[in-house]
Amino acid sequence: MIAFYFTFLAVVFAGLGARDQALVAALSRHQGPRPGVLIVAGVLGLLSAALAAWLALAVTPLLGPEARTFFAGLALLFAGGESLVLVPRREPREPSHSLGALAIILASQQLTDAARFLVFGIAVATSAPLPAGGGGALGGLVAVGAAWAFPEWFTHPRVRLVRRLVGAGLALVGAYVCLSAIGKL
Repeated sequence: MIAFYFTFLAVVFAGLGARDQALVAALSRHQGPRPGVLIVAGVLGLLSAALAAWLALAVTPLLGPEARTFFAGLALLFAGGESLVLVPRREPREPSHSLGALAIILASQQLTDAARFLVFGIAVATSAPLPAGGGGALGGLVAVGAAWAFPEWFTHPRVRLVRRLVGAGLALVGAYVCLSAIGKL
């Protein structure tokens, strides 16, 4: 159960200012809170967390305890790097009303975002892919749901600073975990 709660909290924090959250907030601000946007974002968040958990389920039996810890540290490093390097783009001037276009964009963003790296890393480290996947799915839904309900909060410029601080923290923790796993600390 610890994997569920830890992944949930990690995904909520890593999702602050993420590309998917920023896009949902921008669309909700321009078009109003359309339920279809929330449904598409929520379903895709569930599917991407399930994919990360499934990949962890396939990888975990192949790794020993030290390798799982190192792998989790790498996932944290990737999550931190993604949070530092890939920032949300400016709000679209003419946002599309197409839920299909939104699904394509969100799927590409969520498959490579910090939150899904964390789901994968925590699932591998704890050898508990199903609880980690469930926590990641719920955390992702909370992140996009908050952006959908309160778009003015998540389109504020200070959210980018918070995202970078979270990214730096993830990268530092990831480096520490990796170095600890290989015995350098």
